[in-house]
Amino acid sequence: MESLARGGTRWKRFAVVMVPSVAATAAIGVALSQGALAASFSVSGQQFKVATDRLDGTGFVQYGAVDAQKDGKTVPVAVSAFSNAKIHNLCQSVVVPVPVFGDVSMKLTAGGGSTPVEAKNLYIDLDQLKADATFNNINIGVAAGSTSKGPGIKKGDKADPGSFAQEADSATLTHVQQRAWATSAGTFKLSGLKMSVSKGKNECY
Repeated sequence: MESLARGGTRWKRFAVVMVPSVAATAAIGVALSQGALAASFSVSGQQFKVATDRLDGTGFVQYGAVDAQKDGKTVPVAVSAFSNAKIHNLCQSVVVPVPVFGDVSMKLTAGGGSTPVEAKNLYIDLDQLKADATFNNINIGVAAGSTSKGPGIKKGDKADPGSFAQEADSATLTHVQQRAWATSAGTFKLSGLKMSVSKGKNECY
């Protein structure tokens, strides 16, 4: 009886923590898959992993910024932004530690078929990136506030307009693995959207 009670307690704690998030994510996911709304992903100050086979973007800009977390701490990030992007085989994952129950993973995949994920005014706040990259007509060392080839500094970003930045007419990244703090887009259309929740660590890479 004691063992069953403990098991029930663990499940209740898990449900209280996870069910609202899962329900909200599922509802947003359905809308996103239909191209219905803008998207913003920020996992309560947690890092999350993003992987993709290939990203083709036009209007690229990258600059430094500081992300403010809910606990008041700040994190330095590199913001990679694209005016338009097509993403093949996108994966996003986050591991959430749930008291008593243990780690729970949430994973979202899309664009795995012939139709890629499409995004406009895409911003990715990251602190680690691994990829093979090709840039066309790149300018390195321009001021972040004077870039002209991408969507510019995101409104609300804590970034120095006079700080170092780079821009390019277009960029192609393959075999991408990155660790991010936030992702936002003016529109984000996810074809073939799938979401899973599982116990333990089940990450994109």
